[in-house]
Amino acid sequence: MGVMPQAVLLADTISTVESFVDAFIYVYILLILVFIIMSWIRMPYSVWMNRIQRFLHDVCDPYLRVFRRFVPPLGPLDLSPMIAVIVLVVLRQVVHTVLNQLH
Repeated sequence: MGVMPQAVLLADTISTVESFVDAFIYVYILLILVFIIMSWIRMPYSVWMNRIQRFLHDVCDPYLRVFRRFVPPLGPLDLSPMIAVIVLVVLRQVVHTVLNQLH
């Protein structure tokens, strides 16, 4: 009888971790996409827009810099955000595979 509550608790914990990883990765991908779009479009100066751009730069740029070291820009085209998003999707799949093997 003691094994059953532990198995239920483990399954609930694994599903919670999977949900957290999914939400974190999806939000981070969304932030990267907004960062890219805001870097393409010049908005009129606004205190709030400046704060949003600064926040996006502070959150996204350190992660993107890792890929910019290895992927040279092709003229004006920067492929590092695309590779960064692909790595996040692959990481999500790896985490799901590892957690499913714990079931």
